Amino acid sequence: MPTDFIPYRETNYFSDFICDYLDEKPDLKALYHNFPTLKNFEKQIEAKRQSKDVSESSRAVLVNVLKQQYNALETSELTLKNIEDLQLNNTYSITTGHQLNLFTGPLYFLHKIISTINLTKQLKEAYPDCNFVPIYWMASEDHDFDEINYFNFKGKKIQWNSDQSGAVGHFSTKGLDKVFDVISAEFGQGKYADQLKVWFKEAYLNHNTLAEATHYLANALFGKYGLVILDADHSALKQLFIPQMKVELLEKTAYEQVSKTNKTLEDLNLKIQVNPREINLFYMYNGLRERIVVLGDTYSVLETNLSWNKDELLKHLQEYPERFSPNVIMRPLYQEVILPNLCYIGGGGEMIYWLQLKSNFEAQGVTFPMLLLRNSALIKTKKQSEKLKKLNISIGDLFLDRNSFINKKVRRISNIDIDFSEQMKFLEKQFQNLHQLAEQTDKSFLGAVKSQEVKQIKGLKHLEKRLLKAQKRKLKDEIERCTDLQEQLFPNHSLQERNTNFSELYLEFGDDLIENLITTLEPLKHQFTIVTM
Repeated sequence: MPTDFIPYRETNYFSDFICDYLDEKPDLKALYHNFPTLKNFEKQIEAKRQSKDVSESSRAVLVNVLKQQYNALETSELTLKNIEDLQLNNTYSITTGHQLNLFTGPLYFLHKIISTINLTKQLKEAYPDCNFVPIYWMASEDHDFDEINYFNFKGKKIQWNSDQSGAVGHFSTKGLDKVFDVISAEFGQGKYADQLKVWFKEAYLNHNTLAEATHYLANALFGKYGLVILDADHSALKQLFIPQMKVELLEKTAYEQVSKTNKTLEDLNLKIQVNPREINLFYMYNGLRERIVVLGDTYSVLETNLSWNKDELLKHLQEYPERFSPNVIMRPLYQEVILPNLCYIGGGGEMIYWLQLKSNFEAQGVTFPMLLLRNSALIKTKKQSEKLKKLNISIGDLFLDRNSFINKKVRRISNIDIDFSEQMKFLEKQFQNLHQLAEQTDKSFLGAVKSQEVKQIKGLKHLEKRLLKAQKRKLKDEIERCTDLQEQLFPNHSLQERNTNFSELYLEFGDDLIENLITTLEPLKHQFTIVTM
């Protein structure tokens, strides 16, 4: 399958922070242990093996919870084997996490999970004595419903409205039949459209909660590849995390450690993704998910009358650990405590906040995982590829902003030269001579010479713009063909993967969509992928 690659930095869609991480800039090395290379996984395996993060008993708890959660699902033999293997001391996980977006949300949901699946395959070839299990961690405890209650389809926003509150994984799926009516009309008829409708109906109309619906859908899409899906919103798993939650409640460890790291990042002029609270845990119960705060000797839950002294709180934690929910600072720690995990795969924003957390892991005595930027990809059809070739549009051109894209195209296809840079250089050289002449004769003329230079350069730039504008009008039809194609591949002037839902592409490619991505995406390549299907 034709595949091209472009460095992330050259796309102009990824922050300097992430690009510096991928370039292994020395300033960032203190923020992580092992950079994600195939060779470095040997060090990470050894570090996890020697740690006390995950015991045999905690592995047994994890496997028991997974079996419960898969009890009602049709499960592939490979996924069942992966779950059983998690009991073995030579089994390690590769994990990605994602919100419970309606019908998977943006396309990068696929890229994340496929990156995870493909990495486990690559590791098994390199380290055959170990087992590697791909894990999708469902962010079922998030409460940002507005971030997940829609997906985009061919420029339309398909949205689910609900007045429920609290952790979204607990949300009832009642009312999603109205969304199903909308998408049934939008998807139309045909084999692939019918499959999309079956998935949506089975997930959201035949399951009671959003967590159950998402679990079904992710399993339907990726179960045959051995993906293991985990909902960590479970009392038995929270029980394993009690020691770390106790430290967080009593010692404010995350606040102190992450604040120090944030100061380091500020000194490097790097953007901070998250700021820690004094206590980085929520209280979650019966539609409630609110912050726990401390004032003096009293712990309380915001927007409620709930409060405890220290002893009461610790007793409550021991009895009802499932009511304590980690925030964005503590969730990564929770993940690494309950999973035999080697590597977390996430997007650019996730990578940044993970890079803020290493000191808190060290303070809690938990092994910090490797951090891998998920694969990013642009998927184009063979027809679109042929158009790009015919219009002489390079891969690099596609990633330009709209004005730069148009200007470059006009200059390339115009039969006259619209680049006045040579004339400007010549003019600047002439004025350098005039500056020298004024220096030697009368320095009072220097200001007048400079003023004239600015005026002449400005005039040339103005002429260049007018000529470019005239050529745009003259070449209007061809430019529109170019911009229409760029808009197809970069909807709303954004990366396809951040905007488009998988259903649009599934309607065209069917099951080949995921199969081709499984074949193509290389998680350790560290470059943006352009795939032609």
